[in-house]
Amino acid sequence: MLRLRSCILPRLLSSPATSLHRVLSAAAPAVSPNHSSFAVEDYLVSTCGLTRLQAAKASAKLSHLKSPSKPDAVLSFLAGLGLSGADVAALVAKDPLFLCSKVERTLAPNVAELTGLGLTRSEIARLVSLAGATFRCKSIISGMQYCLPLFGSSENLLGALKSGHILSYDHDRVVKPNVAFLQECGLGACDIAKLYVHNPSPLSTSKERLRTAVTCIEGLGVPRGSPMLRHALQAVAFLSEEKITTKVEQLKKMFRWSDAEVAAAFCKAPSLLVRSKDSLQRRSDFLISEVGFEPAYIAHRPAMLTYSLEGRVRPRYYVVKFLKENGLLDRSRDYYRAVMITEKEFVEKFISPHKESAPHLTEDYATACRGEVPVRLMFA
Repeated sequence: MLRLRSCILPRLLSSPATSLHRVLSAAAPAVSPNHSSFAVEDYLVSTCGLTRLQAAKASAKLSHLKSPSKPDAVLSFLAGLGLSGADVAALVAKDPLFLCSKVERTLAPNVAELTGLGLTRSEIARLVSLAGATFRCKSIISGMQYCLPLFGSSENLLGALKSGHILSYDHDRVVKPNVAFLQECGLGACDIAKLYVHNPSPLSTSKERLRTAVTCIEGLGVPRGSPMLRHALQAVAFLSEEKITTKVEQLKKMFRWSDAEVAAAFCKAPSLLVRSKDSLQRRSDFLISEVGFEPAYIAHRPAMLTYSLEGRVRPRYYVVKFLKENGLLDRSRDYYRAVMITEKEFVEKFISPHKESAPHLTEDYATACRGEVPVRLMFA
């Protein structure tokens, strides 16, 4: 590995395509040869490509710099990896202190280690952009070593980094014990990898909190080994036992559910426990008071509670009701099915076939989806 580092570093720093002269020559007027008058903000704008507003914010973290020598070396290094000017600007704006990284002691060794793990130069460049500040820490290597087998490939891991802070977690003390526990609960690598990218991730919490969450989930009817365990964890991992109890009581009161019905709903739609009280109350008022559904019917079809009331549930109900009232649809047709299908399917099955018999239906449905109910869709 040391031999690999010694081969890579000189090539990064001395390659004609990545020489400091070539990288910075276009910005030469902005870099003053008099280091005592080094203007950080101007450097960030002229050499790093930040906007003046971004530079003003970032320069506060770089006020200790007295010369461009260290930032110049970092920029040369990044250019050698293949980062574009836009990539560099985004990286520096997000993490100004990246310009203070030690190329020979940290960045180059990290690249050598990552190359040894099988990452290509382009993948490492993507990793720099995605990981940001984490890339300038040596801990990124242990994180990558642990995560690569879990995600199955560097491509999968890089894709996951777009939505999470995976590599910044404390893997030895937090993540590994949690993963081991979840494996005992029956979760496979694929499900655990999906939990990783949830932000915040249940894997980043304490093992005690995770165990408590699993116990609460079991109490709500989702057993260990169930395919819904991952979804349930995403919903309740950061809720206290008291909060979960409060949410359950709210569901029982709003939807007139028994404990068994709450469990039935939770098993199919765990996200109910993180929806706001107002959101759930509005759905209860509509589905029970206006549509006339029985509480038990909703409990066993809780997915309808997870869709937009204004943009999907209510407009589709009015269309179905209109069609039934006008003899254009069998009165036994289940409204729940109309809610669950995709928008394209709904239009094909409930709107398009009635263009001649109900020429205003397309317009009225679009109006209803915007939160207004046309008179033609209203029935007593």
